[in-house]
This record gives sequence, structure tokens and C-alpha cells, in this order.
Amino acid sequence: MPANKIKIKTFKPLKENSESEKKSLLSRIVFVLLCAMLVFSTVVFGAVDIWALGALSAFAGLISILWLADAALKKEFHFSANKIQLPLFGLILIGLIQLLPLRSLDISSALLDIPAAGSLSLSAYSTRFAIVQLIVYFVFLAASLTFINSPKRQKYIVLTIIIFGSLMAIYGILQRLANIEGIYGARFPEQAVSFASFVNGHHFAAFMEMTVGLTLGLLFGEATKKDKRLLLVIASIIMGMAIVFTSSRGGMIALLSVISFIVVANLLKKPSTEIDSESVGKRDFRRKFTFVACGLALIVSLFGAVIFLGGDESLMRGVGLQNNQDDLSNGRIHFWQVAWRIFLDYPILGSGLDSFGTVFTRYDTWNGYYRVEQAHNDYLQILADAGVVGFACVAAFIYLLFKQSFEVITKANDSFQQNVAVGALAGCLGILIHSFFDFPLRIPSNALFFLTLAALATTSFNKTKIHRRRSSQV
Repeated sequence: MPANKIKIKTFKPLKENSESEKKSLLSRIVFVLLCAMLVFSTVVFGAVDIWALGALSAFAGLISILWLADAALKKEFHFSANKIQLPLFGLILIGLIQLLPLRSLDISSALLDIPAAGSLSLSAYSTRFAIVQLIVYFVFLAASLTFINSPKRQKYIVLTIIIFGSLMAIYGILQRLANIEGIYGARFPEQAVSFASFVNGHHFAAFMEMTVGLTLGLLFGEATKKDKRLLLVIASIIMGMAIVFTSSRGGMIALLSVISFIVVANLLKKPSTEIDSESVGKRDFRRKFTFVACGLALIVSLFGAVIFLGGDESLMRGVGLQNNQDDLSNGRIHFWQVAWRIFLDYPILGSGLDSFGTVFTRYDTWNGYYRVEQAHNDYLQILADAGVVGFACVAAFIYLLFKQSFEVITKANDSFQQNVAVGALAGCLGILIHSFFDFPLRIPSNALFFLTLAALATTSFNKTKIHRRRSSQV
């Protein structure tokens, strides 16, 4: 092969181990940067500020440079052929199309000599900003699928997520019990109730849904050793308690959905050990009963712990039995109606990515005292922002996520990877359900964790079998 050419090497989600991929120093640095992005984005208020997005962009740029440098040294460019990347790339293309100056503005000729032209997006600045975010997410997802390329790295990032999630849950609970105002005692949100490092407690609940899903996947799985299950039980209860303390009703629904999915997935999974046909009925019944009992015990334990620590008010509001406002939806129904009306007016490509906050003022029938940036329903907002084309991209991503995850769960030859896939998919399911009531995936840190779980759920490393001849010498 000529020295100036680089071979492009792609691999499928169900792939064999490659020793050459694991030994590269640059590859290891990229993997560390991926983990650092997760922690950094969460600690800095969920990375909702412009400066934080700039830092994430720098992370993504550095990862791209190291990726290309690694390819130049190896003479091979490794890239995952996982189709789950395509819908995200499609959203980027939609945003670029929305920036084209194809919309004519109705402005009097007395003001201008020629007709003014504007972009398809009704808020070009917001759309450009959204495209930058999507590019960062695309680089992160592509790098995760490529460089989480061994069971060892998979275990490292799973351990990072569980430990970090547990620490953030403990900090959030202590913050609430101590009645510490603001984030780190320094930032005081005006129109939201903060929790831990997040400006809005609902978004912290969504973060916990993902981490607790992965934790429960290992807890209920067969690959975890008994001496480590107690640690996973403690971590799961702490994360669940943190969700309850946020008083997020969407978080409560998502948490119960995550637990239910984990239990059902393990009930449907066939036992890995061979069972005698005479006792198969009794053992299978005991196994299923144990999963159901453990699920119910977990729910009772975390609710009991919350009440014991004095969080009964948060629990009552979380289950919808206490609310001080006349509108139980907290205005969401009005926001949803506006989003639907925007979609009806711009059904194909929408009004522009992230343009809802600007377009909302045209349709708002309230007094306009509060500025509404999001529709509090990610699915309705994608319809309003990107029309049926953008919604098709989101639907395709979800379809591929579940389709490929089920393939990993049923075909992977390693029980730990199966448990990770179940837990990661449960975490993704939790935040997808929560997205019906809020906008958790529009928080950059949550989006990065979601993409990480998507990568873990859709990738398996089938170990190659190495046959060795035994020595005939005595």
C-alpha cells in the first residue's frame, strides 16, 4: 500500500476483538477524553451555558484530531458502521437546509429596493447553535462506537458511570436535606428549582434514570458476583432516592418504567445453565418470583428511605398527590398546544431547529410575562422545530436503538455484555419516557450520557475462540 494512502476500516455492532485497536496510545487518550466529557458536562451545570458548550466543542475537536492522527500512524481509519449514527447526521442536514435563504420576507418596498430573503428557519441564530451541538454529539457518538472497542474499556466506562452517578446522587440528597440554596452555593436559578449540579431538578432526575438503569442491569444480571451485588443495591437505592427527592413526576414514572423493564427483560431471558427437565418448572418459577420480589423490594426500600429521611413531601408531589398550583400540568398543556400549532403551519421541515423559544411568542395567548424556551415535550418540539422529516429521524434512531439492542441481548456470547445492554437500554427507555413530559435530552450532559448508553446497548464484542494444542510432554 502506498505510504500516502490510509485504509478505511469499518466494523459492525457485533464485532470481534481487535488487539491492534486496544494498544494504541492515542486511542486510549480518546477514550479518556470521552469519559472526561461525561463528567465535565455534568459538573458544570449540565453544560447549558455557552462557555460550557464551547468547552465541549473543544473536546470534540481534540478527539477528532487525535482520531485522525491515530489513523495516520496506523494507516487505517477505524470507524463504526453502526447505522444508529445516520439519524443524528440527518438532523444536522435538516439544520443546514433550514439555514438556506429560501424564505421570502413580506417587507414593504418603501423600506427596501429589493425583496428581502431569509432562511427557512425563523431563528437562524438558534438553528446555527443547534447544529454546533449536533455536530458535537455526532463526533461523540461516532468516537464512542469506535473507541469503546473492547470488553475492558466497556467495563471501565460502565464503572465510571455507576460511581459518578452514585456520587452525584449522594451530593444531591445531602444538598436537599441540608437545605443548601443554589448550585454549589454560588449559582441561584430564578425560575427553576436546582438539584445537585443541575439548574432544573427534573433534568437531574433524567440523569439519574440513565445511571440507575445501567446499575440495575448489572444488579439483576447473572454476570455480577455476589460480593458486589450489595454495592449495586446501595447505589440503586441512593439513585432512586435522588429521583424521588427531585419531586419530578416524570422522573417517578420513568423510574418505575426502568425497574419494570429490567424485571421483564430478565423474566423473558432464558437461564444460562442447563436445568433438569423434571425440576425446570419449579426452578423457573422461583427464578421469576425472585426477580419480581426484588423489583418490588427495591421500590419499597427507596420509598421507605425517602420517608425516613423526611422527604415525604417530595414523594407526595412526585406521585401527583400534592400540588400547589391549579394547573397540574404546570402550563405544559398550553406549551404543547402551541407546539402543535407551529407544526401545523410548518409541517415538512419545521420552523427551525431550536427556534421554539422565538416562534412561541407569535402563538402565545398568555400575557407573555414568562419567556418559554422549550415545549416541555421533546417529541412535540421536534415536530415544531424540524417537521415530519426531523421526527422521522428521531423515530429512526429509537427504532435502531431497540432493534440493535435486542440483537446484542439475544446474540452476545458474554453475559456481562448482555447485562450492560439490558441496563443501558433501560436507562435510554427511562429518559425517552421522561421526554414526553419535559426536555431532558436538550440538556447537553444528558444527551452525552444518552448517546453513551446507546453505544453500550448496541455494541457487543464477541470473543474469538483460540484453540491451543496441549503439549504431549509429561
